[in-house]
Amino acid sequence: MQIISEINLALAFVPVIVVLMIMAQWSLSLGDKLVALARMLIQLILIGYVLTWIFAINSSIVVLLILTVMLFIASSIALRPLSKDQFKRDYWRALAAISVGGGFTLAFLVIFVLQLKPWYQANTIIPLAGMIFASAMNTVSVAAERFSIELKRDVQWLDARNQAFTAGLIPIFNSLLAVGLVTLPGMMTGQILSGVSPLIAVRYQIVVMCMLTGASGISVAVSEEENTFTIASTSNANDYADSRVKTYEVTLNVDDSHDIAAKFNVQSIPTFIMFNDGKVVQQMVGAVGEPGIHMICKK
Repeated sequence: MQIISEINLALAFVPVIVVLMIMAQWSLSLGDKLVALARMLIQLILIGYVLTWIFAINSSIVVLLILTVMLFIASSIALRPLSKDQFKRDYWRALAAISVGGGFTLAFLVIFVLQLKPWYQANTIIPLAGMIFASAMNTVSVAAERFSIELKRDVQWLDARNQAFTAGLIPIFNSLLAVGLVTLPGMMTGQILSGVSPLIAVRYQIVVMCMLTGASGISVAVSEEENTFTIASTSNANDYADSRVKTYEVTLNVDDSHDIAAKFNVQSIPTFIMFNDGKVVQQMVGAVGEPGIHMICKK
């Protein structure tokens, strides 16, 4: 395989510089983008040295420790789109979801498909775990954000779960449709560039696509089931909400119902009165409007 020299590696940044120049020209923020590029460069260089050391040791304890760290980091990144309160509340559920989906898929792949002996071959299991956990992470992230959005739109939580599950898997199934026609995935491309027969590379890529689909689907299913179970069992409707309340609207003309107006001390119109179990819980004078009614219902 051709070795990329340092000069040629530097040339790979030219398209990135073009993008940064466009952003600067359009007065867009560059700070976080530059940080991301710097982190990418530093992280990859460091991981190159670290993996060289790990592959030389080839220890089961070290491999398990690395997989654990990868899971904790993936779970943290998966919940970045959510608020701080949601992050604190959902972190352990995300960790459990990615661990179950990603861990099961990785174990099945190593034991039954690849039949690695020993199972802790670091140069095989760590790259595979990286692909599996990253895919599960991205799927859980998309689904978590979609689930939160749907609940805020007052969608019933079962419908929100289904929509979140579907949205989370859209990138995966799009990649299944495009592979071989629109894209040649990274693993397959790398093998072909290193001289492996395309037919052998295809087999490995099929395995990769299957494991990514399985890990992502199982992880997001576990994540959303955890969310719906929590919502169904919680006693605090303000934290998780199916915020739709079954309501009945009755309009009354006080000129025709003086006794009712007197009973509830209605002195001005319009007057809005909300009842819960036959008791007055809120009474407001003036035009409340739909947003105001919606806010009162949530209280």
